[in-house]
Amino acid sequence: MNKDNPKKKESVVDLSRFIDQRVRVKFQGGREASGTLKGYDTLLNLVLDNCIEFLRDPEDSFRLTGETRALGLIVARGSAITICGPADGVEEIENPFAVADE
Repeated sequence: MNKDNPKKKESVVDLSRFIDQRVRVKFQGGREASGTLKGYDTLLNLVLDNCIEFLRDPEDSFRLTGETRALGLIVARGSAITICGPADGVEEIENPFAVADE
């Protein structure tokens, strides 16, 4: 690689179509948040406005309680994000692989 002409890093993901739209983000460790995407960079660090966090049940970290808390304007670190997608059309479904309690 030439020092005078360094190769520019490009992001694999194009989030430009989601700017000023609500997105839902899942983080490593299970936390989830939703907010209006205001910006991002090549490392997929996200700037979310009017962000809310979906709280989980302390007894079962895989179950959402239905409660939320307001976070406001946040910067989400790209290396901690596992999933990012539009907030519209996201719904929780029953796990088909879970064993029913008897």
